[in-house]
Amino acid sequence: MNIVLLGPPGAGKGTQGERIAKTLGIPKLATGDVLRAAVAQGTPLGLAAKAAMERGDLVPDSVILGIMKEALALPSASKGVVLDGVVRTVPQAEGLARVLSELGRGVDAVLLFEVGEDELVRRLSARATCESCQTPYTGREPGTACDKCGGKLVRRTDDEPEAIRSRMRAYHEQTEPVIEWYERRARKSDDAGARDHNGPRVVRVNALGNIDDITKIVMKGLEG
Repeated sequence: MNIVLLGPPGAGKGTQGERIAKTLGIPKLATGDVLRAAVAQGTPLGLAAKAAMERGDLVPDSVILGIMKEALALPSASKGVVLDGVVRTVPQAEGLARVLSELGRGVDAVLLFEVGEDELVRRLSARATCESCQTPYTGREPGTACDKCGGKLVRRTDDEPEAIRSRMRAYHEQTEPVIEWYERRARKSDDAGARDHNGPRVVRVNALGNIDDITKIVMKGLEG
């Protein structure tokens, strides 16, 4: 099962993505992790990404999708993946659909984590992030050590309240059209009488409350 995670920053996609991946026995692929691995390995696409980052440019979608295709083609991803942060715009969603189609696969489910803006500001302004591996922690003091890699936790400037609201505006402008794009494809598939790789199931998840309860809601939604 190939699953796309959508939702605003701070909605809990990373935490739930890890749990989904573990439960289903499939890997979780996040854009940042896949990019860093390709750069570290010195692959042609990794070098192209590194050059863009060193220039201070955004890594082109074509490079990101190429790197993602390489990761999706690995034997470890043959039974499916959880894709976190891979799709943020409609062109990226279209590109992912092409990449998966070339591999004879498609997006089976889209999980949309929904949280109000005030709650997101509260969550993110209390967050610290590992400066090495980017793992986020809520309620942890900056300067303490990351449980995953031992790196130092820092308070990112984009986790300040005004920066968070700016990120939310960008999310509404760029990512909400992606939700509509997937929902249109789901409706077309339903109208055809059968769900196919062009029409994933879209599951809206209220991401407020106990983490374990949210996981149960997610897994029930994936069961269809």
